[in-house]
Amino acid sequence: MFVPKYPARAAGIAIGYLADLVFADPRRGHPVALFGRAAAGLERFTYSDTRLAGALHVTSLLGGLAVLGVTGERYAARRGPAWAAALTAATTFVALGGTSLARTGDRMADLLTRGDIDGGRDLLPSLCGRDPASLDADGLVRAALESVAENTSDAQVAPLLWAAVGGVPALLMYRGANTLDAMIGHHSPRYQRFGWTAARFDDLLNFAAARVAGVLVAICAPAVGGSPASAIRTWRRDAARHPSPNAGVVEAAFAGALGVRLGGPTQYAHRLEIRPTLGDGPAPQTTDLARAVRLSRAVQAASAALAIVAVSAACRSGRRASPRW
Repeated sequence: MFVPKYPARAAGIAIGYLADLVFADPRRGHPVALFGRAAAGLERFTYSDTRLAGALHVTSLLGGLAVLGVTGERYAARRGPAWAAALTAATTFVALGGTSLARTGDRMADLLTRGDIDGGRDLLPSLCGRDPASLDADGLVRAALESVAENTSDAQVAPLLWAAVGGVPALLMYRGANTLDAMIGHHSPRYQRFGWTAARFDDLLNFAAARVAGVLVAICAPAVGGSPASAIRTWRRDAARHPSPNAGVVEAAFAGALGVRLGGPTQYAHRLEIRPTLGDGPAPQTTDLARAVRLSRAVQAASAALAIVAVSAACRSGRRASPRW
């Protein structure tokens, strides 16, 4: 029997996307930051240098988010479609980070255009976890562009698709998993084992979204003078060499679409990685970073449209399947 949740979900996703477009992330009291502080507080009690401890840590936090999401969605549904749409809109707005990502990418491009290397180094931690002290202007451009590419999927495409597929509970769990991956899912001595579950679960949740993002990058490439064919070709040829099964897809698609070369030595706080080369073109310049931001914005808008269309299609399918009395 048709349940009238889909129109409210579609409306909520649209409103949440537009709210992020206008307001971006709140600077104070962001719920994701509050969740991060709660996770850090819990870690003082759950930490042990084992995978089992990490799995229990992740399960308890994400289980709590799932219960919160299911309870909230059921309560809103009982109050009516307007409440359901409002809850979905608020959760979508909180979960998205695409506008803040694009604005930070634009700021980085502006700083480097003016030759403000120190300003670019100060800004880089807002985009990624690399060591900014070791980077010159070219390194900052490459780091920022790769972060814009990866986070176009992580901060926009994936949450929108999970909102479409599973509503508020799925969206909360995705954003929680992504936050935990950023906190503990890296290869530092402390989190090599404890963060394993967070990293692998985030990979799983982003697997489909990264590939949808890769397709959207190819579709949107002409908007920045890029080549759809090159985006797909570079993805198919180079993505599998990247250490991340998901970031490699989106970064390779961006490299092909923009006609630049990404990858190479990548310095983090705890280690140096020698990343594979993605793409055939020259090393990216500041103008390429600005193009990457415009491409990211186009992909973000396309993913919002895709999510709304998918939910609307489910709505129409439900109506056709509902009994006629």
